[in-house]
Amino acid sequence: MKQYKQQLRAAIRQKKQTMAAEEIVSRSEALCRMVLETEAYRKASTIYGYLPFNQEVRTLPLLQQALADGKQVALPKCYGKKMQFILMDDLSRVQPSAFGAPEPLEDHPLADDSNALVLVPGVAFDAAGHRLGYGGGYYDRFLMQEPGHPTIALCFDFQLLPGLETEEHDISMDTVFWV
Repeated sequence: MKQYKQQLRAAIRQKKQTMAAEEIVSRSEALCRMVLETEAYRKASTIYGYLPFNQEVRTLPLLQQALADGKQVALPKCYGKKMQFILMDDLSRVQPSAFGAPEPLEDHPLADDSNALVLVPGVAFDAAGHRLGYGGGYYDRFLMQEPGHPTIALCFDFQLLPGLETEEHDISMDTVFWV
């Protein structure tokens, strides 16, 4: 299983690297519009989002719209093996984490909304909502500890596979959007 996941991560990373910046932006805009039209977004008073790393879907416009819509926005920050979400009113107040992904400068205020909509990044997904993450298990552990959150994953079409091998600890997404 470990080798399968490593090979899949490498193959997807290679495909992402071939994408032009304009293509990433245009596809990201379409994906963000899809989220904004969901009932899960409309119902949520808080969005647990993430800022993109490398060639991930550009989520900043979606998170800025959420703030403009009067929603709270929180970004993930890792402490050892634990991930917590920090409420943000200025999405530029981030720094690279140990892994290079943007995370909040501050450690507070902690987000505490058991119904927050969680946008979940990942390497690959399937239509059943199965997810291959980056290998740290942060989102799986978080969603296992807080299982009530609605989840949406955003990806490019080549990240959507016919099926994914999963393990017992892997948490499935409620919705996967791809373009």
